[in-house]
Amino acid sequence: MRHSPRILMIATSASTMGSSDEPTGIWLEELTTPYYAFQDGGAHVLLASIAGGPVPIDPRSVKPAGENDASVERYLADDDFRAKVSQTPAFDALDPNDFDAVFLPGGHGTMFDYPQNAALAGIVETMDRAGKFIAAVCHGPAGLVGARKADGTPFVADRRVAAFTDSEERAVGLDKAVPFLLESRLRELGARHESAPDFQPFAIRDGNLVTGQNPASAGITADLLMTTLKEGKTA
Repeated sequence: MRHSPRILMIATSASTMGSSDEPTGIWLEELTTPYYAFQDGGAHVLLASIAGGPVPIDPRSVKPAGENDASVERYLADDDFRAKVSQTPAFDALDPNDFDAVFLPGGHGTMFDYPQNAALAGIVETMDRAGKFIAAVCHGPAGLVGARKADGTPFVADRRVAAFTDSEERAVGLDKAVPFLLESRLRELGARHESAPDFQPFAIRDGNLVTGQNPASAGITADLLMTTLKEGKTA
């Protein structure tokens, strides 16, 4: 890839878990770590969201200043990035042809507004058929479950995929709060789900698809995507 890669990050707009009052949103580290990895690596990054407007941040993903992951600490002191998070464009108003890759950060909010979004599935399909790159981390692969290959089969079928595991979901006590278990759904769609031990960093690449398992995997998922983009090929 001869030019600086252009990456579209699409965040959840779900601030509560379905019809409940339980707050959710994006898991901040899964946004900030890849964003800075892309930016520091010379990529052009555009942050959008499902509905546009402010991106809801899961309150469980932010601790008092000085107690967070380094990328979150950097974000808390970054007025420019914070302004972008507070006012995003709706992703479906953008042209996927303007980007080399799409990145789906996680957070439990994604489980409520990614899976049934036809426009999001459409962007995944458009990028895939153009030979471009799709990446997601943790619950971000929820945005892949509705996408299809050109032959109509699930996008993830027979592909190596990492995502938040069923055992991790049970460990955090939210297995009953989500509409489905992500690992199980990916397997049902024919994905070859792979994982490391719970909460350990893990990311894999299958052609033009890059996925990571959990928040701790955000950095290596971003690095793997950047390496893939620099190679400029899908295999």
